[in-house]
Amino acid sequence: MTDALRRIAEALERIAPPPPPPPDFTAPAHVWHTDPDRLVPVRQVSRVDLSLLRGVDRARDVLLANTRAFARGFPANNALLWGARGMGKSSLVKAVHAAVAAEVPGLGLVEVSREDLPSIGRCLALLREAPGRFILFCDDLSFSQDDAHYKSLKAVLDGGIEGRPDNVVLYATSNRRHLMPRDMIENERSTAISPSEAVEEKVSLSDRFGLWLGFHPCSQEDFLGMIRGYCDAYGLAIDDETLRAEAIEWQATRGARSGRVAWQYVTDLAGRRGVPLSRPGSG
Repeated sequence: MTDALRRIAEALERIAPPPPPPPDFTAPAHVWHTDPDRLVPVRQVSRVDLSLLRGVDRARDVLLANTRAFARGFPANNALLWGARGMGKSSLVKAVHAAVAAEVPGLGLVEVSREDLPSIGRCLALLREAPGRFILFCDDLSFSQDDAHYKSLKAVLDGGIEGRPDNVVLYATSNRRHLMPRDMIENERSTAISPSEAVEEKVSLSDRFGLWLGFHPCSQEDFLGMIRGYCDAYGLAIDDETLRAEAIEWQATRGARSGRVAWQYVTDLAGRRGVPLSRPGSG
């Protein structure tokens, strides 16, 4: 009987998948994947230089100071960047990471998708024992009706027995300040037996971020300044009068002014002028 069990165990060991290799923490960034759990290194992060982000000065300064404190081992807050689409929320996170990592080596960036939030505890277990410090980045975070993923995130932010590791801070971006649509919050308030408790359960998630950084539609001058900054950085020669006329027409056809729309105009301009671009990203 013992021999039979030994042969079965050996057979199972042979067909079992090999354990994943240890994470390569020499990479500047990683993406968290599941099934199996692993941190996939990213050698070249798609990002824009911090100096090219216009119209978000206050958010830039606050996030930069918070990130510098964290990278140097001092207390720092989790941050929620919320507001208008295309105004550079995710771009700011990646740009700030690059700027601070150049000053304080050992600061990593780990991106986790909203769909993988239930596994976030396992990701943190890996990071807890890893060398260095990490920004855990969740882009375009929001929740809908009957979405229980937010409970996993609440436990990470300040709940649970272990809590958030000292070497991890969470930065998230969202179009919604409370991470959930207003009609969903109102529905909870109108149908629950205890309306205030039902709303509090879900709205309290955003309260667990120590920093709320708002992003709002930019002015026309900021919009033109974004485009001029991109043109100068990428060697796109265009006079101010032509740039102004074309850019205003471009934003009118899109019905919006934002960093993303500015970059789309620059992409079009570069294509017409035959100038190659390396996309810096938009938020």
